[in-house]
Amino acid sequence: MNQQFQAGTRGIRYAASQGLAMVIMEPLLGGRLVDPPAFIQTLWDQAETRRSPAEWALQWLWDQPEVSVVLSGMSTMEQVQQNVASADRSGVALLTNGELEVIRRVRDAYRALTGAPCTGCAYCMPCPNGVHIPRTFDRFNQGIMYGNMEEARRRYTHLMSDQEESILASSCVQCGECDGKCPQGIPVSQWMPYIHDVLAEGREYRPEESPA
Repeated sequence: MNQQFQAGTRGIRYAASQGLAMVIMEPLLGGRLVDPPAFIQTLWDQAETRRSPAEWALQWLWDQPEVSVVLSGMSTMEQVQQNVASADRSGVALLTNGELEVIRRVRDAYRALTGAPCTGCAYCMPCPNGVHIPRTFDRFNQGIMYGNMEEARRRYTHLMSDQEESILASSCVQCGECDGKCPQGIPVSQWMPYIHDVLAEGREYRPEESPA
């Protein structure tokens, strides 16, 4: 899911080319990939090889020649045994073209679930009132993508510290400065108060009620 996030795959390949070992943190996105929505699970079930969603994620990482170590949080002995067994079955370039195509379709299906088409380019920044617009969109979209709005609400409120009260979308005064900068044409100033209502005020997310 994070091939293009921060340094992404390109950064991993560059670092490895300089002789650096690659250690992967949160290979399951903090557990968000473990229990997918039903229609995502249907895509996994179409693969010739049957794997749990967690093992698909781990095998995709082990398939990369640059990856040295995968750090996966485990809370039970059963999970330890499953992860060790998955690592034992892994190897570089073991996934078939058909399996990689299934992974691509799953990735695209997750991304299609986003509520707002924000790409995180940050052209809308800086906000004159201190709202971190791309991060706000990211928290909101991930809550929708992974079917866990409660986690999204926790992560959203963690954006605020005693020194950064204005970082939340409630500080948006809808000045419109960001709207003309967005290459995706997102009406950002309409989304900010809506997202704050959903993530901080408990409003139920309904796609038909969201800004156009």
